[in-house]
Amino acid sequence: MAAKLRAGDRLVVASHNQGKVREIGDLLSPFGIETLSAASLDLPEPEETGADFAANAELKALAAAQASGLPALSDDSGLEVEALDGAPGIYSARWAGPDKDFSIAMEKVERALAEKGATGAAQRRANFTCALTLAWPDGRCDTFEGKVYGTLVWPPRGSKGFGYDPIFVAEGLDVTFGEMEPDEKHAISHRARAFELFAAVCLDPE
Repeated sequence: MAAKLRAGDRLVVASHNQGKVREIGDLLSPFGIETLSAASLDLPEPEETGADFAANAELKALAAAQASGLPALSDDSGLEVEALDGAPGIYSARWAGPDKDFSIAMEKVERALAEKGATGAAQRRANFTCALTLAWPDGRCDTFEGKVYGTLVWPPRGSKGFGYDPIFVAEGLDVTFGEMEPDEKHAISHRARAFELFAAVCLDPE
């Protein structure tokens, strides 16, 4: 049985991406969990050598838990584009370059789609995937995965999200994640779906 977090517990969000830290903090706040970012604790960023999102989430969470002595929650997520054989996938952040400039990453995706002649909506199918791992200092960990499917648009629209949000429109919607209010995005995102599974197993409802 997975160990549970309770109200008042402290948790490290094992990310230096402030957008992810903010979203995870928002998701955890109703449960009374105090979140600390890896950056605020000056924890190093481990090299992401995993073959998939789950493996990368696990290595980041374990590194943060063992370095801090606190439970740690790590998110590894990215954009998978059907016409690009799943790219950028686990390399989603790397497509943004050393400065993490996602305008560059979005342009790179758009150029790759243009080279394939992928101009119609049916050719621009994509999904976001999120793997969430909760790790403990003793090495225990549990991982949960969520996905949200949709279509890519161009040019980018909206400035409320982060990463590839301004070019992603989820199924059944006509606005991008970048145009949605945070609460609306949290209700349907890949991160929210992974978090729902995590919460059912790892959070004490009391």
